[in-house]
Amino acid sequence: MDKCEAMGNATIGRLMLSMSIPMVISMALQAVYNIVDSSFVSKMAENGEAALNALTLAFPLQMLMVAVGIGTGVGVNALTAKNLGRGDRESASRASGNGIFLGGVIYLVFLLFGLFGSEAYIYSQTDNPLIGSMASDYLKICCVCSFGIVFFSVFEKLLQAGGLSIYSTIAQISGAAVNIIMDPVLIYGLGSFPEMGVRGAAAATVIGQTVSFVLAVVFHLKFNKGITNRLIYFKPFAAVIGEIYSIGLPAVVAQALMSAMTYGLNLVFGRIGENMVTAYGLYYKIQQVVLFIAFGIRDAITPVVSFNYGMGSRQRINGGIRWGLIFTEIMMAVGTVVIELAALPVSKLFGLSGDTQELFLSAMRIISLSFIFAGANIAFQGIFQALDGGVESLSISLCRQLLFIFPPALIFTGMAVKNAEHCLLVWFSFPIAELLSAVIAVILFKRLYGKRVAGIGENSGTAAVKKQAAE
Repeated sequence: MDKCEAMGNATIGRLMLSMSIPMVISMALQAVYNIVDSSFVSKMAENGEAALNALTLAFPLQMLMVAVGIGTGVGVNALTAKNLGRGDRESASRASGNGIFLGGVIYLVFLLFGLFGSEAYIYSQTDNPLIGSMASDYLKICCVCSFGIVFFSVFEKLLQAGGLSIYSTIAQISGAAVNIIMDPVLIYGLGSFPEMGVRGAAAATVIGQTVSFVLAVVFHLKFNKGITNRLIYFKPFAAVIGEIYSIGLPAVVAQALMSAMTYGLNLVFGRIGENMVTAYGLYYKIQQVVLFIAFGIRDAITPVVSFNYGMGSRQRINGGIRWGLIFTEIMMAVGTVVIELAALPVSKLFGLSGDTQELFLSAMRIISLSFIFAGANIAFQGIFQALDGGVESLSISLCRQLLFIFPPALIFTGMAVKNAEHCLLVWFSFPIAELLSAVIAVILFKRLYGKRVAGIGENSGTAAVKKQAAE
Protein backbone atom coordinates (compact mmCIF):
# COMPACT_ATOMS: atom_id res chain seq x y z
CA MET A 1 0.00 0.00 0.00
CA ASP A 2 1.24 3.50 -0.90
CA LYS A 3 2.41 5.31 2.23
CA CYS A 4 -0.08 8.18 1.85
CA GLU A 5 -2.90 5.72 1.20
CA ALA A 6 -1.86 3.75 4.27
CA MET A 7 -2.02 6.89 6.45
CA GLY A 8 -5.67 7.29 5.46
CA ASN A 9 -6.83 3.66 5.14
CA ALA A 10 -4.68 1.28 7.18
CA THR A 11 -6.01 -0.07 10.48
CA ILE A 12 -5.19 2.62 13.02
CA GLY A 13 -3.77 0.29 15.68
CA ARG A 14 -1.40 -1.37 13.23
CA LEU A 15 -0.51 1.92 11.58
CA MET A 16 0.29 3.52 14.94
CA LEU A 17 2.33 0.50 15.98
CA SER A 18 4.25 0.33 12.70
CA MET A 19 5.10 4.02 12.90
CA SER A 20 5.75 4.06 16.65
CA ILE A 21 8.33 1.26 16.78
CA PRO A 22 10.90 2.96 14.50
CA MET A 23 10.33 6.32 16.17
CA VAL A 24 10.65 4.84 19.66
CA ILE A 25 13.93 3.22 18.69
CA SER A 26 15.10 6.47 17.11
CA MET A 27 14.25 8.60 20.14
CA ALA A 28 15.69 6.09 22.60
CA LEU A 29 18.94 6.04 20.65
CA GLN A 30 19.03 9.83 20.79
CA ALA A 31 19.05 9.54 24.58
CA VAL A 32 21.76 6.88 24.36
CA TYR A 33 24.25 9.40 22.92
CA ASN A 34 24.64 11.17 26.25
CA ILE A 35 24.52 7.99 28.33
CA VAL A 36 27.31 6.41 26.28
CA ASP A 37 29.46 9.52 26.63
CA SER A 38 28.85 9.59 30.39
CA SER A 39 29.66 5.91 30.79
CA PHE A 40 33.00 6.16 29.02
CA VAL A 41 34.17 9.42 30.60
CA SER A 42 33.29 8.13 34.10
CA LYS A 43 35.89 5.39 33.55
CA MET A 44 38.72 7.75 32.57
CA ALA A 45 41.96 6.97 34.42
CA GLU A 46 41.98 10.43 35.98
CA ASN A 47 39.16 12.76 37.04
CA GLY A 48 36.36 10.43 35.95
CA GLU A 49 33.76 11.82 38.37
CA ALA A 50 34.75 15.40 37.52
CA ALA A 51 34.30 14.58 33.82
CA LEU A 52 30.86 13.13 34.58
CA ASN A 53 29.93 16.36 36.34
CA ALA A 54 31.27 18.37 33.38
CA LEU A 55 28.95 16.56 30.98
CA THR A 56 26.05 17.24 33.35
CA LEU A 57 26.71 20.98 33.14
CA ALA A 58 26.90 20.89 29.32
CA PHE A 59 23.80 18.74 29.01
CA PRO A 60 21.11 21.48 29.23
CA LEU A 61 22.58 23.31 26.24
CA GLN A 62 22.78 20.07 24.27
CA MET A 63 19.11 19.56 25.09
CA LEU A 64 18.38 23.06 23.81
CA MET A 65 19.98 22.25 20.44
CA VAL A 66 17.82 19.15 20.19
CA ALA A 67 14.80 21.17 21.36
CA VAL A 68 15.01 23.79 18.64
CA GLY A 69 15.80 21.21 15.93
CA ILE A 70 13.10 18.75 16.92
CA GLY A 71 10.53 21.45 17.68
CA THR A 72 11.01 22.97 14.23
CA GLY A 73 10.84 19.47 12.78
CA VAL A 74 7.55 18.81 14.57
CA GLY A 75 6.03 21.87 12.89
CA VAL A 76 7.37 20.79 9.50
CA ASN A 77 6.13 17.24 10.15
CA ALA A 78 2.57 18.24 11.09
CA LEU A 79 2.21 20.83 8.28
CA THR A 80 3.65 18.47 5.65
CA ALA A 81 1.52 15.53 6.79
CA LYS A 82 -1.64 17.67 6.86
CA ASN A 83 -1.00 18.93 3.32
CA LEU A 84 -0.35 15.40 2.10
CA GLY A 85 -3.62 14.36 3.74
CA ARG A 86 -5.38 17.07 1.73
CA GLY A 87 -3.67 15.92 -1.47
CA ASP A 88 -1.75 19.23 -1.75
CA ARG A 89 1.79 18.17 -2.67
CA GLU A 90 2.78 21.70 -3.69
CA SER A 91 2.20 23.01 -0.16
CA ALA A 92 3.82 19.92 1.35
CA SER A 93 6.97 20.52 -0.71
CA ARG A 94 7.08 24.19 0.25
CA ALA A 95 6.79 23.24 3.93
CA SER A 96 9.68 20.80 3.48
CA GLY A 97 11.93 23.35 1.76
CA ASN A 98 11.25 26.05 4.33
CA GLY A 99 11.98 23.56 7.12
CA ILE A 100 15.41 22.88 5.63
CA PHE A 101 16.05 26.65 5.33
CA LEU A 102 15.17 27.07 9.02
CA GLY A 103 17.65 24.30 9.85
CA GLY A 104 20.43 26.43 8.35
CA VAL A 105 19.42 29.45 10.43
CA ILE A 106 19.30 27.38 13.62
CA TYR A 107 22.77 25.94 13.00
CA LEU A 108 24.24 29.42 12.48
CA VAL A 109 22.88 30.52 15.88
CA PHE A 110 24.44 27.58 17.74
CA LEU A 111 27.70 27.93 15.84
CA LEU A 112 28.04 31.51 17.08
CA PHE A 113 27.07 30.50 20.62
CA GLY A 114 29.71 27.75 20.63
CA LEU A 115 32.40 30.19 19.55
CA PHE A 116 31.51 33.09 21.85
CA GLY A 117 29.12 32.00 24.61
CA SER A 118 29.87 28.47 25.75
CA GLU A 119 32.42 29.33 28.46
CA ALA A 120 30.22 31.97 30.08
CA TYR A 121 27.34 29.51 30.15
CA ILE A 122 29.40 26.77 31.83
CA TYR A 123 30.98 29.00 34.46
CA SER A 124 27.55 30.29 35.48
CA GLN A 125 27.05 26.84 37.02
CA THR A 126 30.43 26.09 38.60
CA ASP A 127 33.52 27.75 40.06
CA ASN A 128 35.56 24.55 39.82
CA PRO A 129 38.25 25.27 37.16
CA LEU A 130 38.83 21.61 36.26
CA ILE A 131 35.14 20.84 35.73
CA GLY A 132 34.59 24.19 33.99
CA SER A 133 37.45 23.62 31.55
CA MET A 134 36.31 20.11 30.59
CA ALA A 135 32.67 21.18 30.22
CA SER A 136 33.61 24.18 28.05
CA ASP A 137 35.74 22.05 25.73
CA TYR A 138 32.97 19.48 25.37
CA LEU A 139 30.20 22.01 24.74
CA LYS A 140 32.16 24.12 22.26
CA ILE A 141 32.75 21.11 19.99
CA CYS A 142 29.09 20.06 20.22
CA CYS A 143 27.87 23.57 19.29
CA VAL A 144 30.33 24.31 16.50
CA CYS A 145 29.56 20.97 14.85
CA SER A 146 25.83 20.96 15.64
CA PHE A 147 24.82 20.92 11.95
CA GLY A 148 24.48 17.12 12.21
CA ILE A 149 21.87 17.07 14.98
CA VAL A 150 20.02 20.16 13.69
CA PHE A 151 19.57 18.99 10.10
CA PHE A 152 18.95 15.39 11.09
CA SER A 153 16.06 16.60 13.27
CA VAL A 154 14.45 18.24 10.22
CA PHE A 155 14.98 15.39 7.76
CA GLU A 156 13.91 12.82 10.35
CA LYS A 157 10.54 14.57 10.66
CA LEU A 158 10.18 14.84 6.88
CA LEU A 159 10.66 11.08 6.57
CA GLN A 160 8.11 10.52 9.32
CA ALA A 161 5.60 12.87 7.66
CA GLY A 162 5.80 10.68 4.56
CA GLY A 163 5.24 7.48 6.56
CA LEU A 164 8.91 6.48 6.14
CA SER A 165 9.92 6.35 9.78
CA ILE A 166 11.86 3.11 9.25
CA TYR A 167 14.46 5.05 7.27
CA SER A 168 14.86 7.73 9.94
CA THR A 169 15.43 4.90 12.41
CA ILE A 170 18.10 3.32 10.23
CA ALA A 171 19.87 6.68 10.05
CA GLN A 172 19.61 7.12 13.83
CA ILE A 173 20.88 3.61 14.57
CA SER A 174 23.82 4.07 12.22
CA GLY A 175 24.84 7.32 13.90
CA ALA A 176 24.49 5.81 17.38
CA ALA A 177 26.63 2.83 16.38
CA VAL A 178 29.37 5.13 15.08
CA ASN A 179 29.22 7.15 18.30
CA ILE A 180 29.55 4.04 20.47
CA ILE A 181 32.49 2.75 18.43
CA MET A 182 34.33 6.08 18.34
CA ASP A 183 33.83 6.97 22.03
CA PRO A 184 36.50 4.66 23.53
CA VAL A 185 38.77 5.20 20.54
CA LEU A 186 38.85 8.99 20.93
CA ILE A 187 38.43 9.26 24.72
CA TYR A 188 41.14 6.76 25.66
CA GLY A 189 43.32 7.09 22.54
CA LEU A 190 43.14 3.56 21.12
CA GLY A 191 45.32 2.51 18.20
CA SER A 192 46.91 5.43 16.39
CA PHE A 193 44.39 7.94 17.77
CA PRO A 194 45.53 10.38 20.48
CA GLU A 195 43.92 10.37 23.93
CA MET A 196 41.41 13.25 23.86
CA GLY A 197 39.43 12.69 27.08
CA VAL A 198 36.23 14.72 27.27
CA ARG A 199 36.95 16.34 23.90
CA GLY A 200 37.02 12.85 22.40
CA ALA A 201 33.53 12.19 23.76
CA ALA A 202 32.29 15.37 22.06
CA ALA A 203 34.01 14.48 18.79
CA ALA A 204 32.48 10.99 18.79
CA THR A 205 29.04 12.48 19.39
CA VAL A 206 29.17 14.97 16.51
CA ILE A 207 30.63 12.36 14.14
CA GLY A 208 27.71 10.05 14.92
CA GLN A 209 25.21 12.89 14.45
CA THR A 210 26.73 13.76 11.09
CA VAL A 211 26.42 10.16 9.89
CA SER A 212 22.72 10.18 10.86
CA PHE A 213 22.17 13.47 9.03
CA VAL A 214 23.84 12.33 5.79
CA LEU A 215 21.87 9.08 5.70
CA ALA A 216 18.59 10.88 6.41
CA VAL A 217 19.21 13.24 3.47
CA VAL A 218 19.91 10.31 1.15
CA PHE A 219 16.76 8.47 2.25
CA HIS A 220 14.64 11.61 1.92
CA LEU A 221 15.79 12.30 -1.63
CA LYS A 222 15.42 8.68 -2.71
CA PHE A 223 12.21 7.52 -1.02
CA ASN A 224 10.10 10.53 0.05
CA LYS A 225 8.21 10.67 -3.25
CA GLY A 226 5.28 12.70 -1.90
CA ILE A 227 7.63 15.70 -1.59
CA THR A 228 9.23 17.53 -4.51
CA ASN A 229 12.73 18.90 -3.84
CA ARG A 230 13.36 22.05 -5.86
CA LEU A 231 15.39 25.16 -5.05
CA ILE A 232 12.27 27.33 -5.31
CA TYR A 233 10.82 25.58 -2.27
CA PHE A 234 13.87 26.56 -0.17
CA LYS A 235 12.98 30.24 -0.58
CA PRO A 236 11.64 31.41 2.79
CA PHE A 237 7.94 32.26 2.80
CA ALA A 238 6.73 34.15 5.85
CA ALA A 239 3.31 32.50 5.69
CA VAL A 240 4.80 29.00 5.57
CA ILE A 241 7.29 29.70 8.36
CA GLY A 242 4.44 31.17 10.38
CA GLU A 243 2.42 27.98 9.91
CA ILE A 244 5.41 25.82 10.82
CA TYR A 245 5.97 27.66 14.08
CA SER A 246 2.29 28.02 14.90
CA ILE A 247 2.52 24.23 15.33
CA GLY A 248 6.20 23.82 16.12
CA LEU A 249 6.92 26.76 18.43
CA PRO A 250 5.10 25.15 21.35
CA ALA A 251 7.17 22.03 20.70
CA VAL A 252 10.35 24.14 20.61
CA VAL A 253 9.37 25.79 23.87
CA ALA A 254 8.33 22.45 25.35
CA GLN A 255 11.70 20.91 24.59
CA ALA A 256 13.55 24.11 25.54
CA LEU A 257 11.80 24.10 28.89
CA MET A 258 13.41 20.72 29.54
CA SER A 259 16.77 22.42 29.03
CA ALA A 260 15.79 25.39 31.20
CA MET A 261 14.43 23.08 33.90
CA THR A 262 17.64 21.03 33.98
CA TYR A 263 19.80 24.16 34.10
CA GLY A 264 17.64 25.66 36.84
CA LEU A 265 17.61 22.48 38.89
CA ASN A 266 21.41 22.23 38.56
CA LEU A 267 21.56 25.63 40.28
CA VAL A 268 18.96 24.68 42.90
CA PHE A 269 20.49 21.29 43.71
CA GLY A 270 23.95 22.86 43.78
CA ARG A 271 22.91 24.40 47.10
CA ILE A 272 22.93 20.87 48.54
CA GLY A 273 26.23 19.83 46.95
CA GLU A 274 28.03 18.63 43.81
CA ASN A 275 26.98 15.05 44.60
CA MET A 276 23.34 16.06 44.25
CA VAL A 277 23.98 17.70 40.87
CA THR A 278 25.92 14.67 39.59
CA ALA A 279 23.24 12.22 40.79
CA TYR A 280 20.43 14.25 39.23
CA GLY A 281 22.28 14.80 35.95
CA LEU A 282 23.07 11.12 35.53
CA TYR A 283 19.56 10.07 36.52
CA TYR A 284 18.08 12.53 34.03
CA LYS A 285 20.03 10.94 31.19
CA ILE A 286 18.85 7.46 32.20
CA GLN A 287 15.27 8.72 32.57
CA GLN A 288 15.40 10.15 29.06
CA VAL A 289 15.58 6.66 27.58
CA VAL A 290 12.11 6.00 29.02
CA LEU A 291 10.62 9.43 28.35
CA PHE A 292 12.04 9.53 24.84
CA ILE A 293 10.01 6.37 24.17
CA ALA A 294 6.95 8.48 24.96
CA PHE A 295 8.32 11.20 22.66
CA GLY A 296 8.72 8.59 19.91
CA ILE A 297 5.09 7.50 20.24
CA ARG A 298 4.07 11.16 20.35
CA ASP A 299 5.85 11.66 17.04
CA ALA A 300 3.75 8.85 15.58
CA ILE A 301 0.54 10.28 17.07
CA THR A 302 1.13 13.71 15.52
CA PRO A 303 1.33 12.76 11.80
CA VAL A 304 -1.36 10.05 12.06
CA VAL A 305 -3.88 12.30 13.80
CA SER A 306 -2.84 15.35 11.74
CA PHE A 307 -3.19 13.48 8.42
CA ASN A 308 -6.67 12.24 9.28
CA TYR A 309 -7.63 15.62 10.73
CA GLY A 310 -6.71 17.17 7.38
CA MET A 311 -8.63 14.37 5.64
CA GLY A 312 -11.70 14.98 7.82
CA SER A 313 -12.18 11.54 9.39
CA ARG A 314 -13.40 11.76 12.99
CA GLN A 315 -13.34 7.98 13.38
CA ARG A 316 -9.68 7.74 12.45
CA ILE A 317 -8.78 10.77 14.57
CA ASN A 318 -10.36 9.03 17.57
CA GLY A 319 -8.49 5.84 16.76
CA GLY A 320 -5.17 7.67 16.59
CA ILE A 321 -5.81 9.33 19.94
CA ARG A 322 -6.95 6.12 21.63
CA TRP A 323 -4.14 3.88 20.39
CA GLY A 324 -1.51 6.55 20.98
CA LEU A 325 -2.50 6.83 24.63
CA ILE A 326 -2.72 3.05 25.07
CA PHE A 327 0.74 2.40 23.59
CA THR A 328 2.26 5.24 25.61
CA GLU A 329 0.89 4.05 28.95
CA ILE A 330 1.94 0.45 28.32
CA MET A 331 5.51 1.53 27.60
CA MET A 332 5.60 3.85 30.62
CA ALA A 333 4.48 1.02 32.90
CA VAL A 334 7.23 -1.20 31.51
CA GLY A 335 9.74 1.62 31.87
CA THR A 336 8.82 2.13 35.52
CA VAL A 337 9.44 -1.53 36.32
CA VAL A 338 12.74 -1.60 34.41
CA ILE A 339 14.07 1.54 36.12
CA GLU A 340 13.14 0.21 39.55
CA LEU A 341 14.95 -3.08 38.89
CA ALA A 342 17.97 -1.54 37.14
CA ALA A 343 18.80 1.10 39.76
CA LEU A 344 21.67 -0.72 41.50
CA PRO A 345 23.30 -2.28 38.39
CA VAL A 346 23.27 1.09 36.61
CA SER A 347 24.92 2.82 39.58
CA LYS A 348 27.71 0.27 39.44
CA LEU A 349 28.06 0.70 35.67
CA PHE A 350 29.01 4.34 36.24
CA GLY A 351 31.26 3.55 39.20
CA LEU A 352 29.21 5.56 41.69
CA SER A 353 29.82 5.20 45.40
CA GLY A 354 29.05 6.81 48.75
CA ASP A 355 26.60 9.71 48.88
CA THR A 356 26.45 10.08 45.09
CA GLN A 357 25.35 6.46 44.70
CA GLU A 358 22.74 6.75 47.46
CA LEU A 359 21.27 9.89 45.94
CA PHE A 360 21.24 8.34 42.47
CA LEU A 361 19.48 5.18 43.68
CA SER A 362 16.81 7.18 45.50
CA ALA A 363 16.24 9.29 42.35
CA MET A 364 15.82 6.16 40.23
CA ARG A 365 13.25 4.68 42.61
CA ILE A 366 11.24 7.82 43.43
CA ILE A 367 11.14 9.88 40.23
CA SER A 368 10.22 6.83 38.13
CA LEU A 369 6.84 6.85 39.92
CA SER A 370 5.96 9.84 37.73
CA PHE A 371 6.37 8.02 34.38
CA ILE A 372 2.69 7.06 33.99
CA PHE A 373 1.59 10.68 34.33
CA ALA A 374 4.54 12.02 32.31
CA GLY A 375 3.71 9.63 29.44
CA ALA A 376 0.11 10.82 29.34
CA ASN A 377 1.24 14.45 29.31
CA ILE A 378 3.63 13.84 26.42
CA ALA A 379 0.98 11.94 24.42
CA PHE A 380 -1.54 14.74 24.93
CA GLN A 381 1.03 17.23 23.65
CA GLY A 382 1.30 15.23 20.42
CA ILE A 383 -2.49 15.19 20.13
CA PHE A 384 -2.69 18.93 20.74
CA GLN A 385 -0.05 19.62 18.06
CA ALA A 386 -1.93 17.48 15.52
CA LEU A 387 -5.20 19.35 16.18
CA ASP A 388 -3.60 22.81 15.87
CA GLY A 389 -3.64 23.17 19.64
CA GLY A 390 -0.26 24.83 20.05
CA VAL A 391 -1.34 26.87 23.05
CA GLU A 392 -2.62 23.77 24.85
CA SER A 393 0.62 21.91 24.15
CA LEU A 394 2.66 24.84 25.43
CA SER A 395 0.51 25.08 28.56
CA ILE A 396 1.29 21.48 29.53
CA SER A 397 5.00 22.10 29.03
CA LEU A 398 4.88 25.14 31.27
CA CYS A 399 3.03 23.18 33.94
CA ARG A 400 5.37 20.16 33.85
CA GLN A 401 8.68 21.95 33.64
CA LEU A 402 8.17 25.29 35.32
CA LEU A 403 5.01 26.05 37.28
CA PHE A 404 4.64 22.76 39.15
CA ILE A 405 8.27 21.62 39.44
CA PHE A 406 10.21 24.54 40.90
CA PRO A 407 8.03 25.46 43.91
CA PRO A 408 8.25 21.99 45.54
CA ALA A 409 11.90 21.64 44.46
CA LEU A 410 12.81 24.92 46.17
CA ILE A 411 10.86 24.01 49.31
CA PHE A 412 12.37 20.53 49.60
CA THR A 413 15.87 21.82 48.79
CA GLY A 414 15.58 24.39 51.56
CA MET A 415 14.64 21.60 53.95
CA ALA A 416 17.59 19.49 52.76
CA VAL A 417 20.07 22.34 53.23
CA LYS A 418 18.97 22.61 56.86
CA ASN A 419 18.83 18.83 57.42
CA ALA A 420 20.62 16.38 55.11
CA GLU A 421 18.13 13.66 56.02
CA HIS A 422 15.53 15.50 53.93
CA CYS A 423 17.52 15.17 50.66
CA LEU A 424 15.33 12.34 49.39
CA LEU A 425 12.24 14.54 49.60
CA VAL A 426 13.60 16.60 46.70
CA TRP A 427 12.88 13.79 44.24
CA PHE A 428 9.14 13.87 45.04
CA SER A 429 8.96 17.21 43.22
CA PHE A 430 8.76 15.31 39.92
CA PRO A 431 5.76 13.02 40.63
CA ILE A 432 3.89 16.01 42.08
CA ALA A 433 4.51 18.11 38.95
CA GLU A 434 3.52 15.35 36.51
CA LEU A 435 0.32 14.43 38.37
CA LEU A 436 -0.94 18.02 38.54
CA SER A 437 -0.02 18.56 34.87
CA ALA A 438 -1.94 15.42 33.83
CA VAL A 439 -5.11 16.80 35.43
CA ILE A 440 -4.70 20.03 33.44
CA ALA A 441 -4.01 18.05 30.23
CA VAL A 442 -7.27 16.12 30.49
CA ILE A 443 -9.25 19.33 30.98
CA LEU A 444 -7.58 21.01 27.99
CA PHE A 445 -8.07 17.93 25.81
CA LYS A 446 -11.83 17.81 26.44
CA ARG A 447 -12.12 21.47 25.50
CA LEU A 448 -9.97 21.22 22.35
CA TYR A 449 -11.70 18.04 21.19
CA GLY A 450 -15.05 19.79 21.44
CA LYS A 451 -13.78 22.65 19.27
CA ARG A 452 -11.80 20.76 16.64
CA VAL A 453 -13.17 17.22 16.31
CA ALA A 454 -16.67 16.85 17.74
CA GLY A 455 -18.21 18.73 14.83
CA ILE A 456 -16.54 16.63 12.12
CA GLY A 457 -18.96 14.22 10.41
CA GLU A 458 -18.37 10.49 10.32
CA ASN A 459 -16.51 10.96 7.05
CA SER A 460 -13.96 8.30 6.20
CA GLY A 461 -12.01 10.79 4.13
CA THR A 462 -11.39 8.26 1.39
CA ALA A 463 -11.80 10.82 -1.39
CA ALA A 464 -8.59 12.62 -0.48
CA VAL A 465 -6.70 9.37 -0.19
CA LYS A 466 -7.92 8.17 -3.57
CA LYS A 467 -6.83 11.50 -5.08
CA GLN A 468 -3.37 10.99 -3.57
CA ALA A 469 -3.13 7.45 -4.92
CA ALA A 470 -4.26 8.57 -8.40
CA GLU A 471 -1.53 11.19 -8.50
